[in-house]
Amino acid sequence: MTDQTLSGEFLAWLSGERRMAAKTVETYGRDILAFLAFCREHIGAEPDAAALGGLRAADIRAWLAADAAAGTGNATRARKLSAVRTFYRFLQKRHGIETTSLALVGRPRAKRPLPRALNPRDATQIVQAIGEATDMAQAQARDEALMCLLYGAGLRINEALSLNVGDLPAADDALRVTGKGNKQRIVPLLPVIRAALAAWLRLHPNRAPESPLFLGVQGKRLNAGVVQKTLRDFRRLNGLPEHTTPHALRHSFATHLLEGGADLRSIQELLGHASLSTTQRYTDVETVRLMEVWQKAHPRAVRREG
Repeated sequence: MTDQTLSGEFLAWLSGERRMAAKTVETYGRDILAFLAFCREHIGAEPDAAALGGLRAADIRAWLAADAAAGTGNATRARKLSAVRTFYRFLQKRHGIETTSLALVGRPRAKRPLPRALNPRDATQIVQAIGEATDMAQAQARDEALMCLLYGAGLRINEALSLNVGDLPAADDALRVTGKGNKQRIVPLLPVIRAALAAWLRLHPNRAPESPLFLGVQGKRLNAGVVQKTLRDFRRLNGLPEHTTPHALRHSFATHLLEGGADLRSIQELLGHASLSTTQRYTDVETVRLMEVWQKAHPRAVRREG
């Protein structure tokens, strides 16, 4: 049975038995035809049923490597591998063709996007001027205190919003934050953060220890969506970058600490990252920024015309 016959049966199986959308079937078809074309060149013969069943893990990896060399990203190669796995499930079900090779091939991991920080000027503007987004004194003090925590202490938005009044430390003590996986960490508070929190507490309608620290207009715990909208509106009014979000303030906290000479291990503890490799993404940001500066400024990087 030829590869064209097998691929045709496979696509009919996807649309008929699996009832996949036409666009999905079309994408699978392109991926499988490209895979079969590689196999034809790789083994020097038509990849019929016997040849497909005899492929080794090294052959599959060679196909993925060839795609990578052609500039295909990890996410796309992972999708193509998924299509091939589905193809082999079809071959096993309809034609009894089995192979253990695919189980030995790892899925290409998509690269995590680099953290996008704000520059210090924009981050400071948010902390100092976010209150201008509303005419209500309570909301002004609340939002300024919240943005201070995000940028000045590196809290995640949900970590900040889960705080209660009783969680605030006494003078000169650090804040105990409960992060992902209920892991706790100690975060020092700068005087400017303490001042913003104190200003908000003076206007807080319910200072009982069990009361949410940040309240919405209905007197309940403030919702993250409300904070995101507030910052989105402020961003548009002030011409700030599109990536100006509550989480960007946390990224800015880490990036600006790194730029100021803080060591990675300390930043890891302040952010509450379980793995140092997660924190190391900020050094990648620094490398990218340095390369951009070098390309713009270094005479050897300038392309000569004429």
